[in-house]
Amino acid sequence: MAQVHPTAVVHPGARLHETVEVGPYSVIGEKVTIGAGSRVGPHVVIEGRTTLGERNHVFQFASVGAAPQDLKYAGEDTELILGDGNTIREFVTLNIGTAGGGGMTRIGDNNLFMAYSHVAHDCVVGNGCILANSTALAGHVYVEDFAILSALSAVHQFTRVGKHAFVAGGAMVTMDVAPYCTAQGDRAELTGLNVVGLQRHGFSEEQIGRIKDAYRILFRSKLVLSEALGRLKTELGGHSEIDYLVDFITQSKRGLTR
Repeated sequence: MAQVHPTAVVHPGARLHETVEVGPYSVIGEKVTIGAGSRVGPHVVIEGRTTLGERNHVFQFASVGAAPQDLKYAGEDTELILGDGNTIREFVTLNIGTAGGGGMTRIGDNNLFMAYSHVAHDCVVGNGCILANSTALAGHVYVEDFAILSALSAVHQFTRVGKHAFVAGGAMVTMDVAPYCTAQGDRAELTGLNVVGLQRHGFSEEQIGRIKDAYRILFRSKLVLSEALGRLKTELGGHSEIDYLVDFITQSKRGLTR
């Protein structure tokens, strides 16, 4: 049996691994599944069709799996899925998806959600991301692996933040932030590359050099975007970090933060 504090309320239909810990006064709903080694602190509410993988830690007063803050939502049986090793700090809010957005909010592994951060309906958050205090993702946002969003930043709905991107504190992101880049301001603009983050994640000097060349071509030359992409493919194509960057930009629907 899971280690459930006597004051906690766990619905008989909830599925908790025997190694799960649930703290005082927490509430676990009927459609919740929690994997091995996960810890739920005091005064936490986990509801909706919500699945937590293994070794997740949910701190006090977090709200996980609540209904979307979307007036179109009419009680559809949508869901929230989290992977393994996530840390969900105080007063974090993670919402289930909506029928119009695919029916699922999905969060990967080893992410840190600091106090008061918010992930709205139908968002996708990759692996190893950090959402600092009071960061807010509107609906349908896609945050790729190892992105960092600093405190009080916000991301407009349907916007993407690429791998290894860094969003500075207080930034208002309304267009896609390309991988490897740093963005700041209201409205957010690019200020350079997240070189420190790339070094920490094992990018070689050669790879970082190619990314710097790509950044100059894309954002510092006077080429229109289609010409810049063509030059990238010709001069730097065939390297995984550049091919991924080209694919990200090619798929952009909201346009790029420049």
